Amino acid sequence: MFPPVDEQLRILLRGVAQIETLEELRARLEWSYQTGQPLRIKYGIDPTGFDVHLGHTVPLRKLRQFQQLGHRAVLIIGTATAAVGDPSGRDASRQGLTPEQIERNARTYLEQIAKIIDIQAAEVRANHEWFDRFRFPDFLRLLGQTTVQRLLERDDFSKRLQANSPIYLHECLYPLLQGWDSVEVRADVELGGTEQLYNLMVGRDLQRTAGQKPQVCLTMPILRGTDGVKKMGKSVGNYIGVSEPPQEMFGKTMRIPDELMPEWFTLLTDRTEAEIQAILSGKPNEAKKTLAADIVRFFYGEDAAQQCLEEWRRQFEEKGDPEQMPEVRLPAEWSTAANVPVVDLLVASGLAASKSEARRKIEEGAVNYGPDRVKITDVKATLTPQDGLILRLGRKRARLRTTSAPQG
Repeated sequence: MFPPVDEQLRILLRGVAQIETLEELRARLEWSYQTGQPLRIKYGIDPTGFDVHLGHTVPLRKLRQFQQLGHRAVLIIGTATAAVGDPSGRDASRQGLTPEQIERNARTYLEQIAKIIDIQAAEVRANHEWFDRFRFPDFLRLLGQTTVQRLLERDDFSKRLQANSPIYLHECLYPLLQGWDSVEVRADVELGGTEQLYNLMVGRDLQRTAGQKPQVCLTMPILRGTDGVKKMGKSVGNYIGVSEPPQEMFGKTMRIPDELMPEWFTLLTDRTEAEIQAILSGKPNEAKKTLAADIVRFFYGEDAAQQCLEEWRRQFEEKGDPEQMPEVRLPAEWSTAANVPVVDLLVASGLAASKSEARRKIEEGAVNYGPDRVKITDVKATLTPQDGLILRLGRKRARLRTTSAPQG
């Protein structure tokens, strides 16, 4: 049923930041191999927004690898913990969500996560299932499982304490809630980002107290976002959502800094280290196209990846225009006009936000039109808006559509 343990470890250790402990993971895999029983691999995600992004997929891809090796994925949707707000890796308090926000977000999460793991084969649990049953004595017993001193060992809490930044009591509850999830589902392994290690270790302690074998904690590196600096996140705006259209996903990847490519290849693709090194030893732009195509291929398939590559070459390498672009229906009175100011056309087509921006872009030489890409440099220039004419401002394009003037 399962591949040999060394083969499993070769796959599972790729890209991993830390394991507590490797010896325990090997022992669990040996037990699983000998008994034919799958391990229970836990990953929890709080529905804090509408979009699951590539940063979330790093541990989810590891969960997928465990699934493909024959183990049981246990996905926790944090419908209770989202109301508290995870303080991990944060230097300020995180606002929890209302029940209405949580319910709305949770509905979208499973559909998106299904793009990465086999949801049908996974055990999906919402943690309000057990926390809704908790009474006051249950919370007292849970709070008695740790100390203030232990909580202050957290890097984020210690930094906030030194900076005299508030630490709210409800935030201190979060690691215990996440840890109790592990007790409820009897996790053998829990996955998370590096900033989650403290929470994962609390799960080990609570399992010991509950008489269970403590879970193995396996953390993955934090994926930097498209800016190449900060952690990928919705609040920062440096993310790529897993449900974004293929062309948008491809284009955003093509704009990441070159230095991000080794990290993204390792964490977002299944390519071997040798393959990655060979790709990165070539031209950076070609390597980035391979990366972008790999990401699109994972979510949308081979045809979509090839279409994105062809579209990119046509648009940016062969200086062609994309097959799909915004079409702008012009006012009827312009269909017979011979001298419509280009400044007005740029604004009407949405290529420029204002006439002042349009004039500035014309002066910069960023505007051209037609199949011959005739450049416009005079801010007073006019055009005859023929049906189907393509107007360009930098990388932005619009196809003009005219209507017949009303018959008098």
